[in-house]
Amino acid sequence: MYKNKFLPLLLPFRCIAFVLIFVIGAAVTGKEVGNISNWWTVAASVLNIVTIGIILLVAKKCGTGYKELMNLKKQERSKKKTVLLVLGFIMAGTVGMYLAGFICYGVIPYSSPVMIRPIPVVLAVINFLVLPLTVPFAEDGLYLGCGTAQIKNKYAAVIVPAFFFALQHSFIPMAFDFKYIIYRFLSFLPLTVIFCIYFQKKRDPLPIMAAHAILDLATVVLVLVTSVSPEIYDKLLSMQ
Repeated sequence: MYKNKFLPLLLPFRCIAFVLIFVIGAAVTGKEVGNISNWWTVAASVLNIVTIGIILLVAKKCGTGYKELMNLKKQERSKKKTVLLVLGFIMAGTVGMYLAGFICYGVIPYSSPVMIRPIPVVLAVINFLVLPLTVPFAEDGLYLGCGTAQIKNKYAAVIVPAFFFALQHSFIPMAFDFKYIIYRFLSFLPLTVIFCIYFQKKRDPLPIMAAHAILDLATVVLVLVTSVSPEIYDKLLSMQ
């Protein structure tokens, strides 16, 4: 598989970008960061497209392409095994979020209401289509293709990309709350470690990308529901 020692330098990009998006957005709108946090899905969709563009550009400069980075080629796969892997990844992601909620807030299941705050319906519909389609290519392409696949040390190839993979979620949506930041980080760390280990061993991105898309689809569905019917969000908020 193609390797380039410079590609892992891209790993902190999304963490920095999300912080800048919310800080600059708050400054431009004259609002507190927490008051624009409901726009996180929009920010994520836009940054996904930017990330994919950067990966394609940098990969081309390095003499390779996205397919080579992610080992996207036709492989003989057991359909049953692939489905079981996708379901297993989804379960691992769900359990990770539940455990993080219990560790940080003492509640199972804990769900931060800010994640599904309403946004304009038109944008919610667009995000319903865009976010699940772009997030696997952006995030998995960055952290697995530019990270795990490029780092020679087998331990660093898991630890470093998984760390930044989880850390970016601490800033989407962003809040100046240490407990919340740790909660978001811990929510995704188990799954990102599993993703990196699996990709390192199997070099098969399909089950990872499929599970990733489904997990984000579940989120944007909830955002769409609360955007269409804000009273549902109010009810959920009152239950916290």
